Amino acid sequence: MSSEKREIDQEITVSSSTSRDVEKKPAEIIEHKHIEMQEDISAELEALLQTDPATGLTTAEAQKRLIDFGKNELAESKTNPILKFLSFFTGAIAYLIEVACIFAVIVKHWIDFGIILALLFVNAFIGFIEEARAESALDALKQTLALKAKVWRDAQFVEVDVADLVPGDVIGLRLGDIIPADARLLGISVTGGETEGSLQIDQSALTGESLPVEKKKGSTVYSSSIVKQGQMLAVVTKTGSNTFIGRAANLISITVEQGHFQKIVNSIGNFLILVTVVLVSIIFIYQMVKFRGTEQGKFLTVLGNVLVLTIAAIPVGLPTVLSVTMAVGAKQLAAKKVIVKRLTAVEEMASVSVLCSDKTGTLTLNELTFDEPYLCPGYTKDDILLFSYLSAEPGANDPIETAVRFAAESDLEILQSRPNKHEVPGYKVTGFVPFNPNTKMSYATVIDNNTNEVFKVAKGAPQVIIKLVGGNDDAVHAVNSLAARGLRALGIARTVPGDLETFDLVGMITLLDPPRPDSAETIKRCGEYGVEVKMITGDQLIIAKEVAHRLGMNRVILDAGYLVDPEKSDEEVTRNCERADGFAQVIPEHKYRVVELLQKRGLLVGMTGDGVNDAPALKKANVGIAVHGCTDAARSAADIVLLAPGLSTIVDGITTSRAIFQRMRSYALYRITSTVHFLMFFFFITLIEDWTMRAILLILIALLNDGATLVISVDNAKISERPDKWRLGQLITLSIVLGTLLTAASFTHFYVARDVFHKSLEEIETIMYLHISSCPHFVIFSTRLSGYFWENLPSPIFIIAVLGTQVFAMFISIYGLLTEPIGWAWGVTIIAISLGYFVILDFVKVMLFRYWSFELTAKLWPSKSRKTKLLNRKADAISKAKIAKTVAKVRKVVLISRVLLAFKQAKTTTIRAIEIQ
Repeated sequence: MSSEKREIDQEITVSSSTSRDVEKKPAEIIEHKHIEMQEDISAELEALLQTDPATGLTTAEAQKRLIDFGKNELAESKTNPILKFLSFFTGAIAYLIEVACIFAVIVKHWIDFGIILALLFVNAFIGFIEEARAESALDALKQTLALKAKVWRDAQFVEVDVADLVPGDVIGLRLGDIIPADARLLGISVTGGETEGSLQIDQSALTGESLPVEKKKGSTVYSSSIVKQGQMLAVVTKTGSNTFIGRAANLISITVEQGHFQKIVNSIGNFLILVTVVLVSIIFIYQMVKFRGTEQGKFLTVLGNVLVLTIAAIPVGLPTVLSVTMAVGAKQLAAKKVIVKRLTAVEEMASVSVLCSDKTGTLTLNELTFDEPYLCPGYTKDDILLFSYLSAEPGANDPIETAVRFAAESDLEILQSRPNKHEVPGYKVTGFVPFNPNTKMSYATVIDNNTNEVFKVAKGAPQVIIKLVGGNDDAVHAVNSLAARGLRALGIARTVPGDLETFDLVGMITLLDPPRPDSAETIKRCGEYGVEVKMITGDQLIIAKEVAHRLGMNRVILDAGYLVDPEKSDEEVTRNCERADGFAQVIPEHKYRVVELLQKRGLLVGMTGDGVNDAPALKKANVGIAVHGCTDAARSAADIVLLAPGLSTIVDGITTSRAIFQRMRSYALYRITSTVHFLMFFFFITLIEDWTMRAILLILIALLNDGATLVISVDNAKISERPDKWRLGQLITLSIVLGTLLTAASFTHFYVARDVFHKSLEEIETIMYLHISSCPHFVIFSTRLSGYFWENLPSPIFIIAVLGTQVFAMFISIYGLLTEPIGWAWGVTIIAISLGYFVILDFVKVMLFRYWSFELTAKLWPSKSRKTKLLNRKADAISKAKIAKTVAKVRKVVLISRVLLAFKQAKTTTIRAIEIQ
């Protein structure tokens, strides 16, 4: 006898003696009940719900309640399209452009007036078109509601418009009905008799639960969910905006916050405009005082001088160039099946650091499928698939029966090659009893055509099947283990040969809404790009933890009740929301709150989803992403729509949006630097030398340079590994540094040309025109990257566009098309100096980026808020490091436990096999 056999015999002996000495209690199945959402019904409303189910309300009473409660429909408020369009003429940059337009009319500079007015309208039209869909979300929600309902009125069972339902109405619900209002089940059949049955309700679009939910007498059913099985009367409890779906609509309607991108543009605009207004006002006052009483000192003359300076300095092209860059990016995303509905979402997606994702239908397939079954000794996976197929109801519109038949037809060879799809080769079903809610079981009588043996197969709830076979503690433990992981089990049994009354347990099939094939990889890749994925689901906590585990996520899942716990402060809840990996048993208000709390922590939040329950959070998030196969409500509330199944295209969206962000940031840095340089130089040169440049040359610089930088939308870009941020303090500081250095270069050109080479004022104007056109413009080759410019070279079309405009400006200067000619030597030298100078500025930029940090700013400007924020960041970093270390230890322990469990199960199987022999 081998040593292994001796060990097994010893274990059998010990097991037998233990069983004799200790009286064992039979194992019991632990049932995990579905947790219902609790609806608050006031005492006044409860009194109105005591309607006689046999007669219903009278017409008069229904009309009175209709006046009191209003129609059963979602309220909507439409914005006047003209007022909406006019709203795009507001904002700091728009106001200054409008003032400039008025001044241009006063001094009769019609060309200037036409140019800036055209840019103003272009910006407004882009904003109006991209936001035109804003009010469609409520319309889409309304489409999910039923149109007609069966209701008892005046003792007659009649059909009425859903909008006319009121609290207290008694409605009939049947298979396939869309529930017209929130209602309480009465436990009475539609025909009037008492019933102990239940309804199977599909409320996945509302709550995100992957399986139909069983509802019994006294349970609440929600408007727009669907009856999948059964029929019953119900009394309407809530209508219109008070319903579950109505509250979701209210959350959508109140989410009208200013977008992140608009805040950034306004911040940049406010800074540039403040500088422009201050400096231009000083120049205006200076010239009015200095030239008082002369032709140069007339109000309109001075106003004309500073107007030209203002127009050239205002970043009128900033919104346009950024919008065009985003539009080109949106086209690139469309090619990857990512449709952008709100243009600014392209920029915001690059900054998203947390992605909250719905589970059902987004991370998972929303299809009930087979998982690994539990098998009793002597049976195989093919056996349990065959027996479950034989006991499945053909053509039943039930997700469990559909899953059973699909799994068997996919895996069993005899079912794949059969000529008749309604027969099982080698077997004939002679009798079938469908699933009965009371017995919780279905069974079939089958003949084996090869042996003529008659046997029965039963399928049903685990506790029922285990009782049918006379008990099985191992199976009970297996069911409890599966239930603890959120897996739904069904027992399969067949009769023993020669006895149609004695059943033998085959095993347990397990059912789960499985993760999409690409979900785990998508979550992993998002993590590589610094985007943390949090799962938010209406499913039960144990199911959420199992799915999280299968997706490679941590299992720190919070129950929805934690989000509204009155004993915890908002700060505590927010901090734990930030650390959690997901949330379970949530309703739309919870999803909305999660997004809101994370946003209050300064995080840019993305939200993905597909159902009505996701719509409020999609609208609230910085970037709402509706996935493939979503409802109209989700699609309308979202900023981005994915046309391909799953989340894998989100990674494409992240990488593309970050490339777009880099281009936008590059242009913004260039434009701020140019404006700072322009204003500083002309401010000081005007005060010191009373020197100005002709308006036509200033406008030519602005138009040519902004026009050329439009091609930045197709430039090469280096994709960052972390979420992008504007860091306006860093951006403005760098712009001031670079602008100051450019101003120094401009003064050098001016004084060298005047005092060293003794050029005339006309020639100096040409020299300064070419220098101001080229030197700041070449800086855009540096602002493209945070590193050295050669680390990622510009695209050929971008190089051609930028150099082309400066070659054009050089020819104007050399041949004097609009100015005094300066010849080839000066023209080529200025361009060469500008190219060399941008390389010097590139080194300055790299050094500033290298040493710039929030810690540095906290030391340089040690305000109380900065110091507090710095301390919090350090504390969070230490906390995250500790959590990561603890998680690593727990995973190691779990892995070791699984290995030991696998050895134990293998040994147990071997023992059973020996006992059978």
